[in-house]
Amino acid sequence: MRGYSAPVLLWFTRGKGRITVAGQTRGYGPHNLVYIPPKVMHGFDMVGQVYGTALFLPRDMDNVGLPETPLHLRLVDAGLQAEVTAQINNMQRELESGRARSDRALEHMTGLFSVWLQRQLDEGNARDERSGTSADRLAAAYTNLIEEHFRTDQGVAEYAAKLNVTPTHLTRACNVACGRPALQLLQDRRHYEARRLLSETRLPIKEVASALGFSSAAYFSRAFQAQTGRTPSSFRKNP
Repeated sequence: MRGYSAPVLLWFTRGKGRITVAGQTRGYGPHNLVYIPPKVMHGFDMVGQVYGTALFLPRDMDNVGLPETPLHLRLVDAGLQAEVTAQINNMQRELESGRARSDRALEHMTGLFSVWLQRQLDEGNARDERSGTSADRLAAAYTNLIEEHFRTDQGVAEYAAKLNVTPTHLTRACNVACGRPALQLLQDRRHYEARRLLSETRLPIKEVASALGFSSAAYFSRAFQAQTGRTPSSFRKNP
């Protein structure tokens, strides 16, 4: 489970699996497009080999009208598949070009793409992830809180209290919505950040532990090893 500070588009072109976005798990397959707004917790599993593109858009795209909630499009029509492939390829080329006025060009491209996304939603080709059962809504609220506070030492009980439910009820809702208990969602998010900090920074392990709300480096090392079977120092040497 992870979250990014920028919007991301996942365009799956081959293979299948399950994706969890904002606490709700659904299947995906070829020609599925998933739009994930900034700071929305998500993760996906793969069955065998999966091919696709992850496109990370610039953070300052608030004025182009991108959706504020996740979208999942299952594109059956070959024409729509060609449209989304062309638009993503164009944005990717612009992101990588380094040309003058690239930011402005990308802003306009993203604006056009946001209109395309909204049209698919209006025409019934996209699903609005805000809809769903009470379990879906509770799991979504829980993952939003995790994304805000996972760097602290708060546990499931503290999150449940913020949501005015019992830990048991919260865990039951998460199991219904995404097939994972509340504790696993929290642990997965903290574990991903631990892996990122260990592989992408040179922070001492005790500072990584502190940044994630662990009371000591020893406690962090035990938790990390329980998840991966490896110590933090071993993982850092060979991620």
